[in-house]
Amino acid sequence: MPVSRRSLPPLNALRAFEVAGRRLNFRAASEELGVTQGAVAQQVRLLEDHVGTALFQRLPRGVALSPQGAAYLADVTRAFDTLGDATTQLLARPDAVTISVTPTFATKLLIPQLPALNSALPEVELRTIATEAVSDFDRDQVDIAVRLTRPPFPGSVEAYLLFRQELVAVAGPHLVGKAVLPLSTEQLGDLPLLHDAHDHWPKFFGTTGKLPGAVFNQTTHALDAAMAGQGVALACRAFVQSDLDAGRLLQVLPAGFEARADYYLARKRATSSRKTVDAVWDWCIANWSC
Repeated sequence: MPVSRRSLPPLNALRAFEVAGRRLNFRAASEELGVTQGAVAQQVRLLEDHVGTALFQRLPRGVALSPQGAAYLADVTRAFDTLGDATTQLLARPDAVTISVTPTFATKLLIPQLPALNSALPEVELRTIATEAVSDFDRDQVDIAVRLTRPPFPGSVEAYLLFRQELVAVAGPHLVGKAVLPLSTEQLGDLPLLHDAHDHWPKFFGTTGKLPGAVFNQTTHALDAAMAGQGVALACRAFVQSDLDAGRLLQVLPAGFEARADYYLARKRATSSRKTVDAVWDWCIANWSC
């Protein structure tokens, strides 16, 4: 049964007992702890009163542990060792940086480049939150965010344009078959369309009505469906460039178009910031900005 925190002995008493039990001499214990011999004896008596048993046998020359004291010392020593190990691990732990990105950004850009980031910044423990929700830097404990947004930004936020959102129509080679690329708008209309939460197809076709086709709540799912030959998806070029280069996707129209929002790197503006946060910020700009 768990012990109530209120029933635990005072930490100073436990510390005095551990040192005195290890040294078997109150004077030596006092020198190690930097207190008087009388203070050590007082803390030990306090602990004995708390546990209701004698932990030491007082001898003419020094002290010896009682049987109960010897057993208790072994447990107390393990407890202090555990605290010491936990503190050492905490102090040696890499400085954590939390970055909040959209799910598609995480899948298509961040995760593939994590090995490069870890190699460049081995001292940083990067924590990733993948969400479309707007981050509150203080409430969500986020250091850096990547968001699809547009100016103006609050004065409390530092923002840097990573890349424009150039939307391109892509499909898998199986769906395109032997058709000559680029397709015409009329040819595109004969193919199944894949929609994501942003649903840019109505704007592309210049209509306000809803267009048929499978609907996904995330762009990555629409792109997976496109690679599987299930239709044509609209996505930011930055997210599909590696798939285009590898031939997993084909650009089926000659040019893309820019949406009203772009991808920005953002963080809370501060008079000073941690070096690790600055390092991740600079790495993101160096590797993702166009």
